[in-house]
Amino acid sequence: MGVKERRARQKKFLRQEILDAASELFVREGYENVSMRRIAEKIEYSPTTIYLYFRDKAELLDQVCEDLFVRLSQVLAKISAQPGEPLERLKRGMLAYVKFGLENPHPYRAIFMMPIPEGFDAKPHTNEDSSSGMQAFDFMRRAVCDCIAAGKFKKMDAELICQTMWAGIHGITSLLIVKSEHFPFVEKDELIHSMVDTLVAGVSK
Repeated sequence: MGVKERRARQKKFLRQEILDAASELFVREGYENVSMRRIAEKIEYSPTTIYLYFRDKAELLDQVCEDLFVRLSQVLAKISAQPGEPLERLKRGMLAYVKFGLENPHPYRAIFMMPIPEGFDAKPHTNEDSSSGMQAFDFMRRAVCDCIAAGKFKKMDAELICQTMWAGIHGITSLLIVKSEHFPFVEKDELIHSMVDTLVAGVSK
């Protein structure tokens, strides 16, 4: 590996380290209480280094959102490209969503479980179809429409089904992130599969 490639990789790793530290601090201490200096202290770099990558903490939070949604979209895109029955593909996607959230608890909490700071308007939270957040949600929308077209689901409003299912898998993801050590849950995978099966059964013919 040449010097140029090594420096590019180091920059990429440092950028991700900054994002990881920021998402953890936003959740633990609250967005309003976290400064760029505090983030720099967390990763043991100078604040000047942080500013080489991000303009301010609003841009940092925006990039935490963008990074999570892009990676989630990539996971769901692979599932969408897999052959098989639409109902099974939808279930695989829902299970993958929960797994992804549990593997990325700090950015997940920063995006979905932390109050949105006043005046903050991250692109992934918009309703534009081109946003990475809506692209991730669109996996479920397409999968649900495929199930309706295949006669697997009742002829209900597809958007209602999508949002109901997302609310369900977000709920189990959130509970397992924040309450996993404070509530006597049954075996985790069994609970997740039961949630997905229950949500699907509710709209199946």
